[in-house]
Amino acid sequence: MSREILVRGPNWLGDLVMSTPAFRALRAAFPEDRLSLQLREGLVPLLDGSPWFDRVLPIRSDLGGPWHARARALASEARALRRIARFDLGICLPDSWSSALLMRAAGVRRIVGYARAGRGVLLHHPVPRLRGKGPEGWVARERHAVALAEAAGAPARGTALELHTTPAEEDEADRLLGPLGLEAGGFIALAPGASYGPSKCWPAGSFAMLADDLQSRGLPVCLLGAPGEEAISAEVMACMRSRAADLTGRLPLGSMKAVLRRARALVCNDAGARHVAVAFGVPSVVLLGPTSLEKTDCNLERVRIVETDVACRPCYERVCPIDHRCMTRIPPTEVRDALLGSLGAPAGEVSERGRRRAENAGT
Repeated sequence: MSREILVRGPNWLGDLVMSTPAFRALRAAFPEDRLSLQLREGLVPLLDGSPWFDRVLPIRSDLGGPWHARARALASEARALRRIARFDLGICLPDSWSSALLMRAAGVRRIVGYARAGRGVLLHHPVPRLRGKGPEGWVARERHAVALAEAAGAPARGTALELHTTPAEEDEADRLLGPLGLEAGGFIALAPGASYGPSKCWPAGSFAMLADDLQSRGLPVCLLGAPGEEAISAEVMACMRSRAADLTGRLPLGSMKAVLRRARALVCNDAGARHVAVAFGVPSVVLLGPTSLEKTDCNLERVRIVETDVACRPCYERVCPIDHRCMTRIPPTEVRDALLGSLGAPAGEVSERGRRRAENAGT
């Protein structure tokens, strides 16, 4: 008889992508069971087309706000889960109290999760916290998720990231890119935003200088960003001397996957776009400021990290309390060279192609 298994997904886009190795392991280990993924509603399209879950259950209630509002929302979500199924096993990927408490309230028979912040009392199978290297003991999210799946009985099947697209998402990407003259594998994606906060963001003026430099070398640029990040991309565009394509805020999350899959390379802050690119094998240059690579040191084969050596990082502040030196001291030329290196093209060669292209366009 098949079991009902509930997986509570992470709340951040990047963490969700980094959990896909665990999803792959769970599906392989429990092929006859019904797997359900509970996820913030806005993240659901990210996993459209994926083969791991029999159903995805959006979390529609707001679990923030005052305690009495959170309690009502949690009770509502628990009742909704009970109506769907009586879950035999729950894998709680977030380390929060609320995620474990929701599984308890929903009557999940066996809950597996990390015993952090004293929430072990809510778990039937509390898993000791993983300890990594360094003074903070940080562990990459891929290993964090895979180890929890292993504790639930799903042997690891590697840590490679994996995403999929649907035919509808591919069609939408073609519809948007075609009029812009952007061909698959022929443009550089720039993602200047970061939902975590402005401390993660490289200055708009630096992105603009990079974009102008790349376009002068015959490498068309397309700005990408989620709804709400339009102002950041607009600032980049305003600082540029050339004109670039800008799809910020115009792409549903699913279509953004398909567009990014077509990019020749990506330059971005340490944010979710980085992990989407990795899942599709797109070379990336990632700008690290207030964060540490120790928390995301898996799947770096096609990633180049650019960072500065300043004493105050990593701080993980959402807003820099001083002068944002960890990001402002990264020169656009260093980022450009890292990008050209990831493409396997010497700077002079690319520049010559760009000059020929510009000359041909003018004749």
